[in-house]
Amino acid sequence: MGVEGIGARVARKEDKRFLTGKGRYTDDMVVPGMKFAYFIRSPHAHAKIKGIDAASAKAMPGVIDVLDGKQLLADGIGNLICGWMIHSKDGSPMKMGAWRPLATEAVRYVGDAVAVVVADSLAEARDAAEAVVVDYEELPVVVEAVEALKSGAPQIHPEAQNNLIFDWELGDGAATDKALSAAAHITEIEIHNNRLSPNAMEPRAALGIYDAAEDHYTCYTTSQNPHVARLVMSAFYNVAPENKLRVIAPDVGGGFGSKIYIYPEEIVCLWASKKTGVPVKWNSDRTEAFLTDAHGRDHVSTVKMAFDSDHRIIGLKVDTICNLGAYMSLFSSAVPTYLYATLLSGQYDIPAIHANVRTVYTNTAPVDAYRGAGRPEATYLLERTMETAARELGISPAELRRKNFIRSFPHQTPVIMNYDAGDYEASLNAAMQAADWNGFAARKAEAASRGLKRGLGMSCYIEACGIAPSQAVGSLGAGVGLWESAEVRVNAVGTIEVLTGSHSHGQGHETTFAQLISDRLGVPLDSVSIVHGDTDKVQMGMGTYGSRSGAVGMSAVVKALDKVEAKAKKIAAHLMEADEGDIVIENGEVKVAGTDKSLPWFQVALAAYTAHNLPGGMEPGLKETAFYDPSNFTFPAGCYICEVEVDPETGKTEIIQFVAADDFGNIINPMIVEGQVHGGIAQGIGQALLEAVHYDENGQLLTASFMDYAMPRADDLPSFKVSHQVTPSPSNPLGIKGCGEAGAIGSPPALINAITDAIGNNMLTMPATPQKVWMAARAVH
Repeated sequence: MGVEGIGARVARKEDKRFLTGKGRYTDDMVVPGMKFAYFIRSPHAHAKIKGIDAASAKAMPGVIDVLDGKQLLADGIGNLICGWMIHSKDGSPMKMGAWRPLATEAVRYVGDAVAVVVADSLAEARDAAEAVVVDYEELPVVVEAVEALKSGAPQIHPEAQNNLIFDWELGDGAATDKALSAAAHITEIEIHNNRLSPNAMEPRAALGIYDAAEDHYTCYTTSQNPHVARLVMSAFYNVAPENKLRVIAPDVGGGFGSKIYIYPEEIVCLWASKKTGVPVKWNSDRTEAFLTDAHGRDHVSTVKMAFDSDHRIIGLKVDTICNLGAYMSLFSSAVPTYLYATLLSGQYDIPAIHANVRTVYTNTAPVDAYRGAGRPEATYLLERTMETAARELGISPAELRRKNFIRSFPHQTPVIMNYDAGDYEASLNAAMQAADWNGFAARKAEAASRGLKRGLGMSCYIEACGIAPSQAVGSLGAGVGLWESAEVRVNAVGTIEVLTGSHSHGQGHETTFAQLISDRLGVPLDSVSIVHGDTDKVQMGMGTYGSRSGAVGMSAVVKALDKVEAKAKKIAAHLMEADEGDIVIENGEVKVAGTDKSLPWFQVALAAYTAHNLPGGMEPGLKETAFYDPSNFTFPAGCYICEVEVDPETGKTEIIQFVAADDFGNIINPMIVEGQVHGGIAQGIGQALLEAVHYDENGQLLTASFMDYAMPRADDLPSFKVSHQVTPSPSNPLGIKGCGEAGAIGSPPALINAITDAIGNNMLTMPATPQKVWMAARAVH
C-alpha cells in the first residue's frame, strides 16, 4: 500500500470545491435566453381532468407559454415506463398502467403534474400557475396497499383489476409447507416496513436546451445514470434520437436511489424547450420533492419461521404486500422481487424458503429503490423474526444466529443467490467484543437504578451488490444490461484521464478511482482526473446504484488498465532493448527488473504519441477502453449491535452505543468507507426512530415539509464503533464487495430489537417514536 494507493486514508479530492462553494450543480447552470418552468400539480389524489383553461395565465407578464398533456401527447411523447418485467405466478405479465409526463385524462396522486408554465422568471411562472384553472371531478381514493386489494376499493388503473400489479412467488412452497408441518417451533410475526422520503441534500432539477440549428437537445439533470436517462428518453419516450441528445449530470448532491429514474420533469423541460424555442429550467422546491420524488419501502409482511428441536431453521414462509404508489417507476418492480425475496436466506442455512409478493397501486407517490432497495426490507423482516424467535425459545439471540450461520462457500440458497465468500462468525465475534456483550447485564442493572430501561439488539445482515451478470438479470426481466465501462487515457505528458460510466454523487469516485490508478502505475493522485456524468464525453455506461461502482465500475477500469499497462510495457521493452516480461511499473517509473535501466512514466507516454520509435506494427497512442460484466453479485455482510436506554415515563429512546462490524471485501479508502457506513447508519436510525411518510384518508400528504417529516439530527446519533473484517470477493479482480448501503440495511432491526428488549414488548413498529414506545412500554404492565 502506498501513501496514495489502495488502502490509504486519502482525503477526498473533490471536497475542496464542495466545501468552498465551487461545486457546479444543475441549478448553477445558466445559458443565454434561459426561462423558468413551474409545474401545475393536482391538489387531488384521484380525479378526472375535465378541462384546463390557461387563457388568463398566458396573458400575464413574462409568460412564454402554458403547455399541457394533450399537446405533449400530440407531439408523440411517450409514457413513462417500468424497465423490469415481472410475471405473476400464473404467467401473466405485470399490469403497467399509463403514466403520462403531464396527465391528460386523470390524476392519481397529489402532485401529479397536469401542465407547465414557462416564463421569464420563476416568480412570474409561479404567479401565472395560480391563474390556470383546472376543472377536476374528484374520484374515490385509497392509500393503503392492504385496503387497495379489497373488493370494492377504488380502481386506479383499468389495466390492474383490484389494483393488483402482480402476484409473484419465489422458492419451493411445498418444501416450505412440509418444513412448517414438521417444526418443533414456529415463530410468527407481522412486519411493517414504513414508507420513507429520500430527501437528498440537493432537490431534483432539470435544464432542457433545444438547438434548432443543429436539431440537437441537451439536458442537464440530477441523475445517477445519465446514459440510461438518454437511452430511455430516446428509445421509449420519443423525446429525441439518441445521437441528438446529450445528457449531463454535473455535481449531484446525493441520490440514495431517488435519482436513478427518469421523471416527468426532464422530459417536459426538453420538449418545452423545443416547443417554446427557449432553454427551460426547473428546480424542485422541498415540498415538490416530498410530493413527487419516488418514495421507498412500504411493505406489510407476515412471516413464519420453522425450527427443529435443535433450534435450527428448517423453513421460512413470507407473504408480502408492497405499495408501489400510483404508477410503476423505472425499477420499482425489481425492488420487492429480485432485490428482496432473493435475500431472505440472510446469513443462515435455511433449506426451504417460499416468498409470495403482491404489488399494489394506491393514490400515493410512486415507490422505487431507496438506499438498499429491497435488501433493508429483507433484513428487517429476517432479523426481527430471528430476535423474536430467540426470545420465544429462551436462548441467546447471538447463539441462535451462530447456530444457523452458513459456514462453507460457495453456498447456494433456495432463493437464487449463490454466496461466493464470507465469514459471518468473524463479524459477529468482532461486534460482540466491541459492544462488551457479556457486560450488558451489569449496565442494565445500573440503568434500572436510575429508573431507565436498557436494551440490547443485534442484526446480522447480508446484501447483494453489483447486480449481474447481464445475461442473468436479463433472464429475470431486466430491460438493460448491468455491466460497466471505462476508458483510461494516458496523455502525452503522462497525466491520466479515466472516463467512467459510473456516476459520483457523494461517493468520492474522484478520489478512489484515482487511488486505483496511483496504486497501479505509481503516479501521484494529482496527475489523475476522473471524468463522468456526460454522455458526450464518456462512452456508454450504466451509472451508480446498488453499491456497484467499486465492484463493477472499478473493475472496468482495471480491465482498461491491463491493456494500457501491456502496451506501455511493450513500448518500454522496445526502447530499453529488454524482454517484455522483465518490465515492471512502479513509483512512476518503467523499469527493467534486476537492472538499473528505467524510464520515467511520462517518457514512455510521450514515446507512444511521438511514435518515432515504436515496436513494428504498433499503433500510436496510449488509451484503452474496457467493458466489464461481473460473473456474480457481491455479498457484503456484517453484524450490528445497538444498545439503548428508554425512559418509561416519556418513551424517549437514547442510543448509548452502536457497533458495526462489516465485511466489504478489500477496501480502497477506509476513511471514505467509514463515512459511507456512518451515513447509512444515520439513515437507518432515521427510519427506525423518526421518519415516515403519512397520507390521510383523502390522499393528502401530511408530511410534506421538514416540520412534519422528522429527519435524524446530530443529537439523535451516537459515535459509531466501526470495524472491518475482510473476505475478498472472488467475483471481481479487486476483491471488492461494496459498502454504500450496508449501514441503512443493518441498523433498523438492531435498533428496534434493542428497544423491544428494553421495554419487554415485541409489538413495536417503525418509526419508534416516543409516543409509540411509551404506549408499548405501558402495555406490558
